[in-house]
Amino acid sequence: MKALIDTCVIVDVLQSREPFAADGRKLFLLAADQRFEGCITAKSATDIYYLTHRLTHEDKASRTVLGKLFVLFDVVDTAGIDCRRALPSKVSDYEDAVMIETAVRTEADCIVTRNARDYSGSPLPVYLPGEFVRMIEEEQRSDR
Repeated sequence: MKALIDTCVIVDVLQSREPFAADGRKLFLLAADQRFEGCITAKSATDIYYLTHRLTHEDKASRTVLGKLFVLFDVVDTAGIDCRRALPSKVSDYEDAVMIETAVRTEADCIVTRNARDYSGSPLPVYLPGEFVRMIEEEQRSDR
């Protein structure tokens, strides 16, 4: 299963934002165990760098964080066509509409976000991190 992970899920883990970070950490562990194919957008990577750098004020530390994320998650490009297709979207937040279009174009099976309500109208399934973790764990149990 290929899941596009929203920036907020990554930032929740990196900044230990409770109660959200716990499910995010489980998601990271499942990605490390290669139980699903996780990806983030290139735009997410730059946003994560910015937010991390804002906290640490250290370029090297921020790049190290990104390097570790790139081991866990693939990086997919957001293309101009994604931006264009998102313009007429009924999704009220343009950034979320772009994320949906990127997920569709890159053939993701789903989107994982803490803000599932903002993704209503997505043609792909949208999961909260805890829901996604439980689904992956249940799949493993049924495969045994």
